Amino acid sequence: MRIAMVGTGYVGLVSGACFSEFGTQVVCIDKDAAKIERLERGEIPIFEPGLDVLVSSNRAAGRLSFTTELAQTVAAADAVFIAVGTPTGRTGGEADLSYVYDAAREIAGNLKGYTVVVNKSTVPVGTGREVARIIRETNPAAEFDVVSNPEFLREGAAINDFMRPDRVIIGVESDRAREVMRALYRPLYLIETPVLFTTLETAELTKYAGNAFLAMKITFINEIADLCEKLGADVHDVARGIGLDGRIGRKFLHPGPGYGGSCFPKDTLALIHTAQRAGAPVRIIETVADINDRRKRAMAARIVAACDGSVDGKTVAVLGLTFKPNTDDMRDAPSLEIIPALLEAGAKVRAFDPEGMEQANALLPGVAWCQNAYEAMTGADAVAILTEWNEFRALDLGRVKALMTAPVMVDLRNVYNPADMAAAGFRYSSVGRPAALPAA
Repeated sequence: MRIAMVGTGYVGLVSGACFSEFGTQVVCIDKDAAKIERLERGEIPIFEPGLDVLVSSNRAAGRLSFTTELAQTVAAADAVFIAVGTPTGRTGGEADLSYVYDAAREIAGNLKGYTVVVNKSTVPVGTGREVARIIRETNPAAEFDVVSNPEFLREGAAINDFMRPDRVIIGVESDRAREVMRALYRPLYLIETPVLFTTLETAELTKYAGNAFLAMKITFINEIADLCEKLGADVHDVARGIGLDGRIGRKFLHPGPGYGGSCFPKDTLALIHTAQRAGAPVRIIETVADINDRRKRAMAARIVAACDGSVDGKTVAVLGLTFKPNTDDMRDAPSLEIIPALLEAGAKVRAFDPEGMEQANALLPGVAWCQNAYEAMTGADAVAILTEWNEFRALDLGRVKALMTAPVMVDLRNVYNPADMAAAGFRYSSVGRPAALPAA
């Protein structure tokens, strides 16, 4: 089998590398010549654990290559995957599908023989039908089927998610296309991965519904955390108590500063827009999106409150900038709301992130960038943990206290234990847990 992967962003690069690991011949295509040159040199443009090794080994085996030449690659492929961006449009919450449709037109003009065109990008319901229409209009003689195959990759764990997924969703409407997709995913049948064949519309909606539900769980536990603070309860025990119910489950019940990243924010907005257009609004998800936006802004106020109500002229150390650990992705990260609010309130911000500072530099002017966590905390009046990178989980608290002007920590990811922090002499604030007072 031969695959052409159009787009070498997060989804395209990870999917292409993983398919090649299955033994499939994969050529990844991108218009960005500089990016392709970097990939050919073995340089990975994103941070994803294990991806560099996977790309290198499959390039060496001759199963994975990169090119800017779409025409020849598409003509030789059995399946062409569209894995381009679908950002939120400028006029509202709808997904911008211009990259998908442009790719469909280019693919259409170069199809030779029967080919399966697969939407791997996250797209609203109806996109598959429109891609098919564009291909037929552009090349009436083309012999093809359009398939929807949404991705369910978590940044930081994407390779395992592809190789050992909970399920594979395939929207397909012909037996011929079904057999091509079955052959591509055959290695997963061997480990008994559930593969669900559906209609195009069902597959497209399943992706949005899944992400919206997870975003709802995050928002739910964040609101429960706020209630715990008012009532003196511990949100971690509450989450554990409800998570042990098999109908609810333990995952995505971790309180924090709100969800971010490449998927949840834009996908919830796209689902809201789709539902409104269809005349069946999803009120729960509308509320989720609104609460999440307000929560990010409220986190800065927590930091200010921990600094006796003012950060004017004070130095705040920020540990973690990316929306989650094990990625360099800054898209819709809570730090993009929290840090500007602190700066506006008069704070001096010193920040460190293990992988995200290069991207953050262009997004967060006015921040002093540091080489490590301890440098960021030197002379700080408070430290705020925004992302739960492993290296922040076992800080030398004695050293931290000695470096800081005041021992104040605002832990928005609940990395530390309140009692331990109090014993170490810190004024410690976390999310949804009773506070412990420092020892006298």
